[in-house]
Amino acid sequence: MKTNLPRKLQEILSDFPDKERNLILSAYEAADEALQGKMRSNNHPFIEHPLAVSHILWKEIGLGADAITATLLHEANRFQASSPAELNKTSLLESFRAEYPADIIEIVEGLNNISNIQLQEANLDEERYRKLIISYSTDPRVFLIKLADRLEVMRSISILPPAKRTQKLMETMMLYIPLAHQLGLYRIKSELEDIFLKFTEPEQYKEIVRKIKETEPQREALVRSFINPLRDKLDKEGIHYSLKARTKSPYSIWKKMKAQQITFDKVYDLFAMRFIIDCEPDHAVEEALCWKVYSLVTEEYEPDTSRLRDWISKPRDNGYESLHTTVNTKEGMPVEVQIRTARMDYVAEQGAAAHWSYKGIKGGKDRLTDWLNKVRDLMQSSEEEKYEHASIALDEILVYTPTGDLRQLRSGSTVLDFAFEIHSNLGLRCTGARVNGKMCSIREKLHTGDVVEIISSKNQKPTADWLNFVVSSKARSKIKQRLKQEENARAAVGKELLARRLKNWKMVITDTDLGVLAKRYKFGSLNELFGAIGNGQLDVTVVKEFLQHKLDEEQAAEAKAPDTGHSEKAAFSGVDSGDFVIDRKLKGVDLKPAKCCTPTWGDPIFGFVTIRDGIKIHRENCPNAARLRTNYPYRVIEVRWRERKEAKDAKTKDGEKGDTHKRRQG
Repeated sequence: MKTNLPRKLQEILSDFPDKERNLILSAYEAADEALQGKMRSNNHPFIEHPLAVSHILWKEIGLGADAITATLLHEANRFQASSPAELNKTSLLESFRAEYPADIIEIVEGLNNISNIQLQEANLDEERYRKLIISYSTDPRVFLIKLADRLEVMRSISILPPAKRTQKLMETMMLYIPLAHQLGLYRIKSELEDIFLKFTEPEQYKEIVRKIKETEPQREALVRSFINPLRDKLDKEGIHYSLKARTKSPYSIWKKMKAQQITFDKVYDLFAMRFIIDCEPDHAVEEALCWKVYSLVTEEYEPDTSRLRDWISKPRDNGYESLHTTVNTKEGMPVEVQIRTARMDYVAEQGAAAHWSYKGIKGGKDRLTDWLNKVRDLMQSSEEEKYEHASIALDEILVYTPTGDLRQLRSGSTVLDFAFEIHSNLGLRCTGARVNGKMCSIREKLHTGDVVEIISSKNQKPTADWLNFVVSSKARSKIKQRLKQEENARAAVGKELLARRLKNWKMVITDTDLGVLAKRYKFGSLNELFGAIGNGQLDVTVVKEFLQHKLDEEQAAEAKAPDTGHSEKAAFSGVDSGDFVIDRKLKGVDLKPAKCCTPTWGDPIFGFVTIRDGIKIHRENCPNAARLRTNYPYRVIEVRWRERKEAKDAKTKDGEKGDTHKRRQG
């Protein structure tokens, strides 16, 4: 026998008689030898894990030597096979068969079988996982050992790498927390929930814990004011009790804040008053005392009878016993009150398996057997109580890569969403995937537990249709970004093509004309119009036809206008080009620069008298110059820019006129 045993093992061994102690110690030695050289993620010896699980089974769940021995033997055996499927065929396990009782070996085989479960097979569905466990083992201790194992993993979760940590957190929320609730292990359930919150919502967890600590003095004051009117009455009845203020767990507070969209200050049932009565563990005596305390409390404070829950007369299937009610204080504040005996509180805290270890309980091991039978019935029942847990996991799915990496996605995510989650470039080139070995399109919706292998092609390009079925913001953002880039590239090609053609045709198009074209062909922007020209969707000759048609309409309008022909020629025949000398800013009531050629100071220019817009100034090399001079020579006038000297003289004369005008006014 080894000396200097680990502290946890010494504590366990001290609680058992020699025969059971030797059984546990023998299993520990086998595990310690088999796990030599095996390390955890924090580089500590792996033997720490099975020892910690065994301690939880003994101290917190209340199982005996058989469960602890089976746990150590399972851990000794788990690394001996080349694959999980071979675990029950190893020579080490065969040697155990000759040394340990058959029921212990049965538990070991059940644990080995459960370790074969691939979580994608269970699909992270609590009902499916429960059925898989039952299909491998009907011994209820197997379920409890798996729960203790997960509790130890969660307590050590900070040592795991991020991807593994996320996987364990989501498995815990979806599988193990419902299991703990179902089995009545509420303290374990609450601890698992709090660890889940601590690592998935760290900032909110810290804030809630901080506020719980800050409000502790207020709760203590409320406890004192609540018990003061009752103290004399309870003493007079000879009832020995203790009063605890049970604060809601951080996860329960967070869940309520999220569900009701309220702040911490608005969580009014933040804590409950718990009367714990000290009396002999006799059910008749316990029940009578609990109801007596209830009557004293409700005499002093107004009860809400709709909130009364009697789990003493008829305990829950998982063994939970307590009286619950809600009363209003003198100030009108609702307070939850729980009334139970010390035995009931011990069982509620430690789990129903604690019946056998509670001091003073006769036939404890028989009670343990009864409870384990109930556990078996609960696990095998298809009508078990469902745990309504609110979690971010309900809005999300967990999908695996072929290498086993876990990715978290929004519910309803498709193969394409998953591809973008892996890498943006992979998403842009995605053509499909193998989902659980089956070929699927990029539209295929994924489910928790799916194993997805993305298929891509360098020739693949995103389309606007992709936005109709992706759900992740990352996928949508990257698709829109790439579509915009491609649209800009096509638009640049189209714009350059149009500019070349217009130059060849000696035609000019305005932004107004482009807007009319875009609207006519139902493009949302000029970029889309240029893009359509660039990729050949819109033939560039359409633009030429549009401009020619516009010019034809203008000419037709001119022809129909009054005072045309000879009279029009007469009206303009007296215009003297010498009368039209303009400055570089084209100032003047009747003078406007033509948009088709936008003349600037110094360009050779001529004027064209329009029907409605006065005189428009064109460059001599304007694309429309030849047409205007040929068709309307009588409306063409010669104009020139004012020379610099003329401009200076004109400015001087204007200044002198202004000074004369001021003197006259003076």
